[in-house]
Amino acid sequence: SNFVFGTARIDGRKVVVAGDDFTVRGGAQDGAVGNKMGYSETFALEMQLPILRLVDGTGGGGSVKTLEKLRHTYVPAIPGLETSVELMSLVPVVGAAMGSVAGLGAMRVAASHFRVMVAGSSQVFVAGPPVVARGVGEQVDKEELGGAHIHGELSGLIDNVAASESEALAFIRAFLSYLPSNVYEMPPLYDSGDNDDRREEELLSIIPRRRREAFDVRRVVELVVDRESFFEIGPMQGRPLVTGLALLAGHPVGVMANDPRQGGGGLDGPASDKMVRFVDLCDTFHLPLVYFVDLPGFLIGRMAERTGTVLRGTRALFSVYQARVPTCSILMRRVFGVAGAGHGNADRLNLRYAWPSGDWGSLPIEGGVMAAYKRDIESSPDPEKRRQEIEEMLEHLRSPLRTAEAFGIEEIIDPRATRPLLCDWVREAYRVESTRLGKRARGMRP
Repeated sequence: SNFVFGTARIDGRKVVVAGDDFTVRGGAQDGAVGNKMGYSETFALEMQLPILRLVDGTGGGGSVKTLEKLRHTYVPAIPGLETSVELMSLVPVVGAAMGSVAGLGAMRVAASHFRVMVAGSSQVFVAGPPVVARGVGEQVDKEELGGAHIHGELSGLIDNVAASESEALAFIRAFLSYLPSNVYEMPPLYDSGDNDDRREEELLSIIPRRRREAFDVRRVVELVVDRESFFEIGPMQGRPLVTGLALLAGHPVGVMANDPRQGGGGLDGPASDKMVRFVDLCDTFHLPLVYFVDLPGFLIGRMAERTGTVLRGTRALFSVYQARVPTCSILMRRVFGVAGAGHGNADRLNLRYAWPSGDWGSLPIEGGVMAAYKRDIESSPDPEKRRQEIEEMLEHLRSPLRTAEAFGIEEIIDPRATRPLLCDWVREAYRVESTRLGKRARGMRP
């Protein structure tokens, strides 16, 4: 057959590994002997084991030629797809494109919790260049059609792009190391060798005094989580939002952070889609979620409206409110508008800590003044001077301490205390989450 599968161990944990053999009928599903692929999926489902799909084949790539043998056509169907759907709610599923992947093979990559491809040697598409040329008249090669730059940066299909097959396999091992084998287990506990009470002086000055100035949010994450434990997922897509897995006091956690160096950190459509998938991943596999917040709101402007930012952003907020895994937000700086309201579920505990650099509201004062005081400003003999006067009048009201005095924020902390607080929180989060093992009412979608 053109399909090989079996069980193996990764860091001592049993997994199902399945791979296409491109040397036999191009790995096409029509060239298979028996339903080995379906059996591998059923094996992972029934034994509740993670499954690694090393995809190097197509779907019905040989279907036209198969007509000669069958002597009739057929209505397309995907037997066993329900099993693949069920797997997404039960065990970690990894899809790795290891060559030119089309049709059903592309779907097998997409229907995964973590998706990888190799730059230069793997491509993913609905149909390959010959079919595209005949069907829509576009003359493109494989890289132009579905190379790593397409799916790693633009389409959102691929999470991480590897420089080599060895690096792709290293990504897979790293990803799985943070997750349990199935939803009936908690993630593993590690001895990270780090100090829970570590206080980083650098955090005191990492937020610039100028509100419009950006900073390195990945550095913030690295300073807070266990040393060298942050594994970023999707670095080239949805770039205003950083997502990844890390350890806190040896416990795996999900991490989200707004990146002010990318569009000011405002959520656009791709970043919203990225948030939905990541929150769902953490909720499915009992990973407590830490959100480092510096969110000016949703991206605005014509392009934002044309790319469905409101709709996609609403889905992101819904994912936060549907999740039941413990979440803790660190409000580093800006928290504005409807998007800012998605930093946590306000109808539940909504645990968060704010830094003294916190700045929040429905709109930033700088832009909101023109919306709220437009008539006053425009009717003034000197509109610019009047605008500055109103901004100065409101400026003293934006202190986060005033919000805390009104119990609008529960606690403002020394930034250096962030790691000790989160290390204490994560133990309690695991204690609570361990009482909720099992499948969620709603399964995860790709």
